[in-house]
Amino acid sequence: MAPRSQPTARQVRLGAELRKLRDSAGMSAREVVGILSSTSAQMSQVEAGLSGVSEERLRRLAALYECGDGALIDALVAMATDRTRGWWEEYRGVLLAEFLDLAELEHHARYLQVIGTAHVPGLLQTEDYARAVFGYWVPEPPESELEAQVEHRMRRRQVLAVDRGVEYEAVVHEPVLRTRVADRRVALDQLEEVLRQSERPNVTVRVIPFGTDGFAGASAALLYAGGTVPALDTVQRDTPYGTAFLDDSSQLLAMRTLFRKVEAASLDPVKSRDFIHRLAKEL
Repeated sequence: MAPRSQPTARQVRLGAELRKLRDSAGMSAREVVGILSSTSAQMSQVEAGLSGVSEERLRRLAALYECGDGALIDALVAMATDRTRGWWEEYRGVLLAEFLDLAELEHHARYLQVIGTAHVPGLLQTEDYARAVFGYWVPEPPESELEAQVEHRMRRRQVLAVDRGVEYEAVVHEPVLRTRVADRRVALDQLEEVLRQSERPNVTVRVIPFGTDGFAGASAALLYAGGTVPALDTVQRDTPYGTAFLDDSSQLLAMRTLFRKVEAASLDPVKSRDFIHRLAKEL
């Protein structure tokens, strides 16, 4: 089978996890292919996410690496054998791959934790708000691409459905709620949408007011997605060069710590709702 030309972030992650297991076992790729009667090229493609791996081969590798974490192995097998063609695949070739990778990440997450310091978090945005944000890009996207971006963002919100069981917590800085990315009507509709979403039993919204002491996290925007096991957690952050997905254990620990610090500076959910109500009345 020919190697993939454009592996998804999830496929790349699977390969990276297999390489981590090999490195932890202190084995070289040459040693492994010798034992499994494979080739260095095949091993390299699997670890780069360019080729798939069967359940049998994955479990043989895990045994060879003496990995005793059964839950992690089962989670990796699930990743390797998942043939789900998600709704986001409809946008392949239409939108950048990072749009699709983010939707797939959210789809498989057990929980989502978001810090919003620039814009209202994507899953809480209205269509008009999202259109204003995407339309502000330079160069401005063509109308067809802009509409696809907005539609994709709206479809991502389906992970918030209660029957999905995904716990969602967003911490938002006050300037995000006050900034009018479009006009007064869009701003008011957006505040009301945040309030509506916060009424879901699986959605929590917290606000950090301007006057909060000790908050120096204005650049702390991130999305933390809990994996099926903690070792498969992922952080998504926007950079000047596009979207970055972080999964190194030290990075994950740093981002969990950052989220807790930002969360500690926020109002509780009830006071946050009252705060948003007051902002809406001011409009």
